[in-house]
Amino acid sequence: MIYTNSDGGCRGNPGVGAIGVIVRNDGEILTKYSRKIGDYVTNNIAEYEALIKALELASNHTRDELTCFLDSELIVKQLLGEYRVKNPKLLPLFLKVQKLQENFKSIKYKYVSRWNKYQIIVDGLLNEELDKLGYKKYVR
Repeated sequence: MIYTNSDGGCRGNPGVGAIGVIVRNDGEILTKYSRKIGDYVTNNIAEYEALIKALELASNHTRDELTCFLDSELIVKQLLGEYRVKNPKLLPLFLKVQKLQENFKSIKYKYVSRWNKYQIIVDGLLNEELDKLGYKKYVR
């Protein structure tokens, strides 16, 4: 079974955004990916962009069953149809996810805590990306 963990974040909200993704077969990490996604994005946009990249990368490993883990309860509930997508900036991203779902026999979306061991990895990937680009963490 192939799994993805994805995370998107930004320094400021909105602010400079990045994503982190892993694709794994149970505990074996098959792919790690991170990149900057923009200078002025929201956390929710970053979360969708991370999931989109996770689906694209997962399609290199399976066309069968896929389980995607995210630490954004909003995104998971939107994808499961429990919440409507009201934000017009999120709708095109939601629709892109819907289109990418066609690449798989079945797909599940699961909310996990940001403290899940794989979510910690993807959070680290996106923060390393922002750090190396010189964007400092926001400290209150």
